[in-house]
Amino acid sequence: MKKVITYGTYDLIHYGHIRLLERAKALGDYLIVGVTSEDFDKNRGKINVQQTLMERLEGVKVTGIADEIIIEEYEGQKIDDICRKEVDVFAIGSDWIGKFDYLKQYCEVVYLDRTEGISSTQIRSSNSSIRLGLKGDAVYLNKIDRECAFVNGIHVLALCSDKGADIKCFADRMQYDTDHYDEFLDHIDAVYVHSTPAEHYHDIVRALEKGKHVICESPISMRKEETAELFELAQQKNCVLQEAIKTAYTTAYARMLLLVQSGKIGKVVSIEATCTSLSKDTDAAGWNSICSWGPVALLPVFQIFGLNYLSSEMISIYNDSHLSQELMTNIRFIYPQGVASVKVGKKIKSEGELVISGTKGYIYVPAPWWKTEYFEIRYEQLTKTRKYYYQLEGEGIRNEFVSFFQNMKGKHTLAYISKEISLEISGIMEQFCTRTNTKIILEDVNEGN
Repeated sequence: MKKVITYGTYDLIHYGHIRLLERAKALGDYLIVGVTSEDFDKNRGKINVQQTLMERLEGVKVTGIADEIIIEEYEGQKIDDICRKEVDVFAIGSDWIGKFDYLKQYCEVVYLDRTEGISSTQIRSSNSSIRLGLKGDAVYLNKIDRECAFVNGIHVLALCSDKGADIKCFADRMQYDTDHYDEFLDHIDAVYVHSTPAEHYHDIVRALEKGKHVICESPISMRKEETAELFELAQQKNCVLQEAIKTAYTTAYARMLLLVQSGKIGKVVSIEATCTSLSKDTDAAGWNSICSWGPVALLPVFQIFGLNYLSSEMISIYNDSHLSQELMTNIRFIYPQGVASVKVGKKIKSEGELVISGTKGYIYVPAPWWKTEYFEIRYEQLTKTRKYYYQLEGEGIRNEFVSFFQNMKGKHTLAYISKEISLEISGIMEQFCTRTNTKIILEDVNEGN
């Protein structure tokens, strides 16, 4: 019996897929079809797959062409599958010509012509295109624009930034200054907001009132009551309001949370999260330490321990008596089950690591942990230590926009950041601004050479 194997995503399966499978089947007597998993697709750059793995497996099954269906989960699996299943022919679309020549030492490799004019990417883009506008600092928005280019169905149409901003990189887009924000909103379906934290509330209100979906860099607002109002308005307008903390959308971070929840380190009793950076201007464009780093550092605390802490204390260190130059802020939480400490700063430098301590072991995420690719579960016996690595592309930005896109299309995905956590983050911002439960330390910090 001559065995043939082929692989693909098979998202939104169409006539082109079926023709390719039929031609692959004709090369032998038995066809094995490998359907790529979500994680493997992400590593290959396919980050806006519309259907779940189970839906794609079922799509291949109902064609009735495959004799056997398997899941492709890791790099190098093709060699394993070919050897283990004694495959005679590897078949793949002609757009991959040369890419899989290395398999010729294991079996025959055949590149099949694809059906012209048909692809899942074209179907996704034509049926689900979203016109996105970017509002805020042009320098940072350039990064967002680059990452959105990897997300099928999202088209960055326009930019709204301050007058005189360097926006040469957006020369081919519609451009508006902040005085014409309403006009900017009229030309888009959704907006990404990265204005100053103090402006977030008003920018979001104006967008939602016009029926525009919003993804906003955290914090959504500087007051808990305002954030609650924004979520209520979004619901009334049938719009998506999503908080953008890119760490939450990285595969490694999500897997780490699952391992914690599964009890791999026992009962969690302590969380320590540190986020720092050296900045010449500690309050650049309104982004002080607590706004820049606070939401990121608070995320694992709230997602693991929850929101029902018994007490909290905030300690902020300033470099002047006017309380305008915040050097760092430390927040300590006491929970019924343990303690947590968050340290953030834009004019200090510390090891930006995350340590989650439990009764059986602990999780260590090295700096910079907010760009999580790698972490370890460590135990008293060193031989039991386990290391986990997940490739990260785009710092999590791509994945958060995929989630945003799917939510806009009504495919309500798992809430990476719950509304309750968004509200609590805004509550911590409010606590900082009002000096509630806050100790102030004034320190004359002299710059070194």
